[in-house]
Amino acid sequence: MKAMPGRLTRRSDRRIEHLLRRAGFGARPDEIDYYGELSIPDAVDALIEYDQVGTDVDSLIGQPGFVGTTTRGVFSPQSVITDSRQRWLFRMVHSDRPLQEKMTLFWHNHFATGYTKIAGARGATEGARYLAAKASEDPGRVRGQIEMLRDNALGNFRDLLTNIAKDTAMLFWLDGVTNTKAKPQENFAREIMELFTMGVGHYTEPDVYAGARVFTGWNVQRIGSAADGSQHYEFVYNAAQHETTAKTFSFPIYADGNPTIPARAAAGGMQDGLDLINALAGNPNTGRYLATKIYRFFVSEVGPPDPDFVNRIASVYLQSGYDMKTVMREVLLSPQFWDTNNSFARYSWPVEYVVRALKDVGWAGFSVNDALTPLANMGQTLFEPPDVSGWRQGQAWFSTSAMLARMNFAAQLAKNQKFNLAARVKAAAAGQTPDTLLYFMQRELLTAPLDPSVTSELSSYLRATGAWTGSDAQLQTKASGLVHLLAGSSEYQFV
Repeated sequence: MKAMPGRLTRRSDRRIEHLLRRAGFGARPDEIDYYGELSIPDAVDALIEYDQVGTDVDSLIGQPGFVGTTTRGVFSPQSVITDSRQRWLFRMVHSDRPLQEKMTLFWHNHFATGYTKIAGARGATEGARYLAAKASEDPGRVRGQIEMLRDNALGNFRDLLTNIAKDTAMLFWLDGVTNTKAKPQENFAREIMELFTMGVGHYTEPDVYAGARVFTGWNVQRIGSAADGSQHYEFVYNAAQHETTAKTFSFPIYADGNPTIPARAAAGGMQDGLDLINALAGNPNTGRYLATKIYRFFVSEVGPPDPDFVNRIASVYLQSGYDMKTVMREVLLSPQFWDTNNSFARYSWPVEYVVRALKDVGWAGFSVNDALTPLANMGQTLFEPPDVSGWRQGQAWFSTSAMLARMNFAAQLAKNQKFNLAARVKAAAAGQTPDTLLYFMQRELLTAPLDPSVTSELSSYLRATGAWTGSDAQLQTKASGLVHLLAGSSEYQFV
């Protein structure tokens, strides 16, 4: 699939659009064309089996026909965080692996890690590097955290936990770099239990102390050469800093129910951490915790999570050996996902809102750089969650100022695209009357059901300046104005 804006019509099966809003970021016209030809099970399979789709999306940056980026000299997403953010937004718009990007965003929030603290410790360049560098572009083969999450987006959750425990950005973020036997550092041990796996109420304070001792010696080392730019920090197990005594927990560590990691010689002490990670991945509370988060992200934030869904997904998680591909296939084929009551039952995150608007409205002549400040005003800056618990979601996204920022972005994008919008309307022969224009744009920017009074106000807006002629000038004004009102409406904020 290739991203070509401005097709005459881009709407088809509402179920496919629901799937692509949740398992992606809305749909480009070519995505509608492709997935619209498939049955629902086949569409889900195509989204899940994204490894069969090419990964050349980054090569399209700067090419004609795609959303723009803004460079400050050389475009350097591996070392300049503003460029890192631009590249990720570009991928969200143009990747032919939408579920991979959506899961990467989910994991970015789940394992929330902030750029500013890392940059403060190691400088701006290394901060961006440890979060966003691709190994193929880095002289030291550094793979940033977001690339690790992308590579493991539908992988095994136990592997994901192991990778995040060794991740350089995470080691700086949660102070693993200072975790020594003389002074065990508790931050990572607490969060791996509370936020990454079992959740609140399923561990004790003594578990945190034991967990800190488990991960003593999981530190970093400086390797490579400054001369060729390969010098960097990476994970190292420092046996000399590992606390070797036994560690006992309030939950089982081993299959026989034994809650104690035995005393080990320092040379083999890294196994302590691997044993704890394995225990946490396999804990039934982890399955339920992940299933609940998945429900709220992919199914609905309106009302409590469906207990049947949570129990079934938790069971699939455990029975599959923590395989997230199997889990997500079950999620996307579940009756709860397809329940019409759960359509438009999620509050869009700012990045979801911006990317979907670009796909719906168009991007010709627009730079994703121009979305970065609006996104910050909406309450979300990629690579900068507010703390380790991630962004406050649901209705918390919608303060007065944040909603104003969304409306302002809708106005900015609509104005930028006014000539393209008018051309689309004319090509679809949708500008003969105010009613045909309204119908066309409501199809292009599908929202939660509009109240009749809102539809009436939109119709009045189109008729407000006198006789309807359908001229180019009138379409440029009215089509972009209508898009501003629709994309800035409260109904458009749901996915």
